[in-house]
Amino acid sequence: MPRYKLTIEYDGGPFAGWQIQPNGPSVQAALETAVATLTGGAATVYGAGRTDAGVHAFAQVAHVDLGRDWEPTVLANALNAHLRPNPIGVLCAERMDDSFHARFSAVRRHYLYRIITRRAPLVLESGRAWWLPIALDAEAMHAAARRLIGRHDFTTFRATDCQAKSPIKTLDRLEVTRTGDLIQIRSEARSFLHHQVRSIVGSLKLVGQRKWSPDDLGAALAAADRTRCGPVAPAHGLYLVKVEY
Repeated sequence: MPRYKLTIEYDGGPFAGWQIQPNGPSVQAALETAVATLTGGAATVYGAGRTDAGVHAFAQVAHVDLGRDWEPTVLANALNAHLRPNPIGVLCAERMDDSFHARFSAVRRHYLYRIITRRAPLVLESGRAWWLPIALDAEAMHAAARRLIGRHDFTTFRATDCQAKSPIKTLDRLEVTRTGDLIQIRSEARSFLHHQVRSIVGSLKLVGQRKWSPDDLGAALAAADRTRCGPVAPAHGLYLVKVEY
């Protein structure tokens, strides 16, 4: 059966996450419904990452096996027509060989977390960034973030229900930058633990408030103790930016 790689953009706000689940609509279910309507047959859509409820994507990657050959542009356009009015867009479709797997073939995932620090509430950015009407020291946050780069036991920044076999992960990039009121936290790794990015961001916020020092963040990491994590940042500030293969 022909295999297709799909690059997908979505607003995670209306969804209970990427993965099909009983407690609400999912991005995966919307895509599988669109495929079934288009082709007349059921097919599983496999994603590169299981984003949580409320998390957005600029370029999630998925693959699906279809019963016949499709011209990629025609397939993308047809799926988009059947996805309406869901806030999901198939940016492109590509024909792949059977060895490609959206999840297991990935070599690096890129995430972005957006914080906006201003007194006025968010209007156009509501639901698309973490609004914090307080001052944050982005330079201190960046200095602290450097402590987490590399291969570590990330138990402190791992959800209690995380299903990963090991808390050991290698964080290739963790960078904090500021442009005006916007603070952006970019992270890269081959794979992440459940809630890892949001847990790290919530702890970096404490550094930005000067409630924690960079040494405090390093000590929280070394403790390998979930109770040492700061409050988890909300999902709506997080974006899956890119998946590399």
